Amino acid sequence: MLHPQYGYYVAHSGNGPLSLNSKMANRHGLIAGATGTGKTVTLQVLAETFSQAGVPCFMADMKGDLSGISQTGTLSGFIEKRMQEFGLEKPAFQPCPVLFYDVYGEQGHPMRATISQMGPDLLARLLELTEVQTGVLGIVFCIADERGLLLDDMKDLRAMIDYVGQHAKEYTTRYGTITKPSIGAIQRALLQLESQGGDKFFGKPEFNIQDLLQTENGKGVMSVLAADRLMLQPKLYSTFLLWLMSELYTTLPEVGDLSKPKLIFFFDEAHMLFDGTSKAMVDKIEQVIRLIRSKGVGIYFVTQSPSDLPDNILGQLGNRVQHALRAYTPHDQKALRAAAQTFRTNPAFSTEEAISNLETGEALVSFLDEKGAPMMVERAKILFPLSQIGAITEGQRLDLIRQSSIYGKYDKTDDRESAFEILLSESEQINEDDSDASDEKASKKSGGKKQGGLISKVFKAIVTAITATLGTLLGAFVSEKVTGKKTRKSSTSATGRVVKNATSAATRTITRELTRDILGNLIKR
Repeated sequence: MLHPQYGYYVAHSGNGPLSLNSKMANRHGLIAGATGTGKTVTLQVLAETFSQAGVPCFMADMKGDLSGISQTGTLSGFIEKRMQEFGLEKPAFQPCPVLFYDVYGEQGHPMRATISQMGPDLLARLLELTEVQTGVLGIVFCIADERGLLLDDMKDLRAMIDYVGQHAKEYTTRYGTITKPSIGAIQRALLQLESQGGDKFFGKPEFNIQDLLQTENGKGVMSVLAADRLMLQPKLYSTFLLWLMSELYTTLPEVGDLSKPKLIFFFDEAHMLFDGTSKAMVDKIEQVIRLIRSKGVGIYFVTQSPSDLPDNILGQLGNRVQHALRAYTPHDQKALRAAAQTFRTNPAFSTEEAISNLETGEALVSFLDEKGAPMMVERAKILFPLSQIGAITEGQRLDLIRQSSIYGKYDKTDDRESAFEILLSESEQINEDDSDASDEKASKKSGGKKQGGLISKVFKAIVTAITATLGTLLGAFVSEKVTGKKTRKSSTSATGRVVKNATSAATRTITRELTRDILGNLIKR
């Protein structure tokens, strides 16, 4: 609640109101606690307090509960009890301006990134590639850049990987070994990601990070990501949010310390960000978190236990709200002690004992003071939200989506000419050229044989005719000498007939072979 006297008023302890210092809100924070202890309501209270101050927020909605922030709250028995405890008059219930998003485009505006935007490092994490496979994926990106090929969506990347696999020998001396097993493993990982719906996240138009920084009538716009389905794919969920953080870090300018943040980024189920993540990637995340505050962005991790986060990152979270932890096992007890040790001790009570005895909606709270030092931990009750607690209806969600300022901006995909189209065109051209060359070669070879065969047959026909003529003439001459009778007339007549027959035979042979050759070519065409 934005209070005229207490500022960012979010909790109330035995010593009075507890407020978050606006100048220190970009020093990051932590909301921790076991399931059912009140983390979601705490997140909603913080978010709407920022919204009232004109600070936009981004948050993932795991169960749909946070969608109620878009509706006006109502008085309830719980709120009346809190009003009496805090000495408050009836509050002015009010909603926050909201934009709904959904990676799958079902419960909100689609949020997409191009393959090039994601980059090989985050993509390798998403695909769970080995170090060698990650190196090959990096080579694929280098070759795409070298050739000026755009990688927008999954089919672009698959086509590019296939191209590199086919031309591996050409690039090995320049980039290193490109093995078929690595190419195959990457393709299989892409197929698995696509079957999980991850292909809907890649493409154009890509999401403009500036849309997270909107305000409306002086209030910060709440960007609520529908994550109930996305949560079923932990790697996709955590990599997607890590990509958003990286985009904010690389896109926003340096602004130094402001009177209030430009954006608050709530990272729910934060332990997923670090599960199975390499040390190199954890170091990169740590760097982003450490430096992004100078861009005016505060990151608030939401998780069950502080031990879910690496110590180097946990040490950067200055504003903390710790709900109850349950210590049923030795491991849980160790985590509870570790959580207690992260607070500045209050001599009025035992922090370790308090963590295990907190009621629902109650928490240990420690914010940074105006000098950036952690305040003494206080046992307090979180304020109630002024917006609706719980989910909205599907009809209400659809109405808000259609009335939003970005309606239609991301809803239709834009499949421009990119790597897939260019590589496909090149492949078809090569196949066409090879086919033409093969046909020409076959035609020449076949035509030569037919021509030679035709000439041979005609020649044989002429020789046969001449042989027959000579034989007839020789027979007539011998008969004349033996009998003494004049047979010249008959010989001349016979010779004429033979020549005529030979000529006809040669003509028939030529005609037959030419006809066969012409018909053969027509059939092939």
